[in-house]
Amino acid sequence: MFGYVRVCKPELKVKEYEMYKAVYCSLCKHLGKKYGILSRLTLSYDFTFLALINMSLKDECEEFYKGRCAFNPIKKCNYCKSVASLDMPAAAAMIMLYYKLLDNISDEKGIKRLGFMILKPIFSGAHKKAAKEYPEIEETVKGYIQKQNELEKAENTSLDAAADPTAEALGKILSLCSVNDEQRRVLSRLGYCIGRYIYILDAACDLQEDINKDSYNVLKFQEKTDKEEIASKLYFCANEAALAFELLENKKFKSILGNIIYLGLEETFKKELNK
Repeated sequence: MFGYVRVCKPELKVKEYEMYKAVYCSLCKHLGKKYGILSRLTLSYDFTFLALINMSLKDECEEFYKGRCAFNPIKKCNYCKSVASLDMPAAAAMIMLYYKLLDNISDEKGIKRLGFMILKPIFSGAHKKAAKEYPEIEETVKGYIQKQNELEKAENTSLDAAADPTAEALGKILSLCSVNDEQRRVLSRLGYCIGRYIYILDAACDLQEDINKDSYNVLKFQEKTDKEEIASKLYFCANEAALAFELLENKKFKSILGNIIYLGLEETFKKELNK
């Protein structure tokens, strides 16, 4: 969620896929309604996963209706009637986007940097609105970025230390979906494992580019950075995420979320590492 790599797009049965797509389309519509039409372009499978987790732990039964897609009016999509569970994932998407823009402005040069600078004021209003509604997410993401920048400036060589800010931040955000203390601990662990997975996979995918640009990448300091070594670390993260997921008492979407965690994480990193 904090990097460039999607958690996954699950391969589901027809009925399950329609349900997954309905949540995806509902989040897209909610982003546009709450933060402006351009915010829809930021939608990813990562935040659909967050929305599914948030919705899966609630008691209320989800109802859906057919509606037109704003980007393809000919097409009809399924949408959730209740959008309360989408507020937090939508806010997280806007807050993360804003800090990603700041990070890109700091890292990039030339025309790329100019492009991100143009985008910044466009999304600053959405960021302020989201941060006001969910200050805990604002503080979490802001703190994560600060810690990550400090580690990079110090040229930290420890993979565990480098992955911690992303993992801890995602753990805190997922824990906001909880309805009790026990769920909060489980969600924190689930988010931590997935956050660590995302950081390591992003670092692996960016390694050659970062070497060419002489940019920071913690994998440059590791003794082994071959595909098998990275895959073993990602397998461990995926397995730990699966163990945490099994402790959740999901009200809904268990098979969809299980598909993402048990199969999607592995499929995603294999696909990305083979590119």
